[in-house]
Amino acid sequence: MASQDGDKPATNPGDVAPPGTPGTGEDLCPACQGKGTIGAARCESCGGTGKVVAGIGGG
Repeated sequence: MASQDGDKPATNPGDVAPPGTPGTGEDLCPACQGKGTIGAARCESCGGTGKVVAGIGGG
């Protein structure tokens, strides 16, 4: 999924925040288990990358 604003990183529906946001990291997409596809179709959650930006740690 491409960013429409050149100043903001591209995000996918499965991302909790834009890439590089403090307190986040790259993780396997839970919808497609990192494959990038569900059946023969591109995974809409990760945009076909197999990765999402997820929250890490915290307290």
